[in-house]
Amino acid sequence: MADFLSGLVGKVESALGGSLSGVMQQQLQNLLQPETLQNILAKADQAGLGDKVRSWIGHGENLPATPDEIRDILGSSTVHDLVARTGLPADAVLTAVAHFLPTAVDKTTPQGTLPEQAPAKET
Repeated sequence: MADFLSGLVGKVESALGGSLSGVMQQQLQNLLQPETLQNILAKADQAGLGDKVRSWIGHGENLPATPDEIRDILGSSTVHDLVARTGLPADAVLTAVAHFLPTAVDKTTPQGTLPEQAPAKET
């Protein structure tokens, strides 16, 4: 998985024509966590984009997403967080995520299902 994410960050760097710090790699990794993927699917359903996200999870062709759809799927607070953590403009972050998130989700869900969430730790 680490090699895949490193390659993904390299592609994002090439697409943006600049250098990304390890922060962007961490942000991409955060988007692929089981709980986050569950939230992405739930928000996509609310935005009428559930079929698009399910195409990334399931087998077959991944339907493309626009930056505006990514904003709807992730929500404003997540986009603002990505902008703050990466130092990149919102348009660049959304374009990069729109380009790479479908493939990243597809690679994270090779069985065609969302990964199980880890059980909550008791305190």
